[in-house]
Amino acid sequence: MTKGCNTALVTPFSEGGLDITGLEKLVEFQIAGGVDGILAVGTTGESPTLSWEEHLQVIQIVADKTKGKVKCIAGTGSNNTKETLEATKHAAKAGVDAVLLVDPYYNGPSSLEIRREYLTPTAKAFPDLEIIPYVIPGRTGAQLFPEDLAILYKECPNVKTVKEATGDLDNMRKTRKLCGPDYTIMSGDDDMTLNMMLDPDIKASGVVSVLSNVAPKAVSQMAAAAAAGDADLARNIGAALKPLFGLVVVKTTEESPVGPVMCRARNPLGVKTLMAALGMPCGPCRPPLGKMSKQGLDVVVNAAKAVLKNNPEILAPAAEFFNLDFEQRLNDPDVLKDLAYDSY
Repeated sequence: MTKGCNTALVTPFSEGGLDITGLEKLVEFQIAGGVDGILAVGTTGESPTLSWEEHLQVIQIVADKTKGKVKCIAGTGSNNTKETLEATKHAAKAGVDAVLLVDPYYNGPSSLEIRREYLTPTAKAFPDLEIIPYVIPGRTGAQLFPEDLAILYKECPNVKTVKEATGDLDNMRKTRKLCGPDYTIMSGDDDMTLNMMLDPDIKASGVVSVLSNVAPKAVSQMAAAAAAGDADLARNIGAALKPLFGLVVVKTTEESPVGPVMCRARNPLGVKTLMAALGMPCGPCRPPLGKMSKQGLDVVVNAAKAVLKNNPEILAPAAEFFNLDFEQRLNDPDVLKDLAYDSY
């Protein structure tokens, strides 16, 4: 069963290529932090900008490092069913426990087509592999509906989990109603995890988390407390993590030469900027993702400082594991100077 905290791992880069040493170190940190699983090359892992060769290399490394320790999920979805089948074949050969299939983006199939032409062929081709649909219409422009999830669950028993990132609690409640009590719903949004796990009409089993890249122990403890029914403890941990929740998408209003402009720095730019500021392995995002604005960087740094001041236990495991002084780094202009654009 997919449950608890599963980290959507960033992909660290070095001089344009993969940082293999950094990747292995990040996996070790996640395992030490007590996560239940690791997702390789999801959205947070910058799957759209990896070559397929790199994509498969990351999956193999994460599968090897997690074997017998925590669950390994591989992102093998695309907007091309043939590519998805090929990537899933490699992931299965690498020894992963499950694959995550994002709704096909850009070409925008209907929910019916997503089920019949994409998920069902993959599920039937790999009946011994858990297939996890990933519903995130804000990224893909498409959406698999609860009705089709329910049909899939009946026809393909290996499609028994969904990563839910619609942001729509009523949609999640419909999924629970149609799919029944044994179906697994995982949060795809850190800041909605507690609402989803504690809602009796949703009963999510955990989260595929971005923020656990820097705080695996805290996110794991929050999910475990919610699963155990200890709502007070779960909410207390969630409150301590709250300053970091806003880093998944950082919105600022920037002054351009021709007037104010809304700037929206989307995942993984915020978490990678934080990791770079802290000194953790990550490297830059690949273009067309670039850097934060100066205001955006301030949001990231101030959130981290607030956590260090009010709840230092959240980031302490990372500081200890990587042997870094986070407070010193966050107050060092030389550390931060290259993490943002000079101007709009």
